[in-house]
Amino acid sequence: MTMWVFGYGSLLWNPGFPVAETRKATLHGYGRSFCMWSIHHRGTEENPGLVLALDEIESAHCTGLAFAVEARHEAATLQALRERELISSAYVERELDVELECGERVRTVTYVVDPEHVQYCGGMALETQAQVIARAIGGRGPNTEYLYNTAEHLSEIGLEDTDLTWLTARVRELTA
Repeated sequence: MTMWVFGYGSLLWNPGFPVAETRKATLHGYGRSFCMWSIHHRGTEENPGLVLALDEIESAHCTGLAFAVEARHEAATLQALRERELISSAYVERELDVELECGERVRTVTYVVDPEHVQYCGGMALETQAQVIARAIGGRGPNTEYLYNTAEHLSEIGLEDTDLTWLTARVRELTA
């Protein structure tokens, strides 16, 4: 059976595992937003950044990519994803169904935010998000790089996210 992983943020441009197939996919019941403080990868505890997460919202949906993991790489992929995504337990690993562009449904390993976790910051105004992203830097680099790469890759695959487009323009203004 094929192992699928749903990507909606940095996995879009940096999956970090061997991919056999990539398909556009939609996850219903969750929205992509900068609703998680980043104190490791894109910020620090003293100067946190923001990263994207999937926030459970009944009427929402998120379109991203479903990655089929190359055969015989499933265990190593799951281990690498857990080391990357579960660094602070703000993300929760779930097996959720997504709908592929063709209408087929597949079960995916998906990382969603824990709304009870201290790093959760859902509902933050876009302007506040822009101010945070413009200044934060973490172990994997500037928060701006994370935003720009994600927005650019969404656009490249024809999945523009209006909030990320606005944030990109605003953060560019703030850092000019």
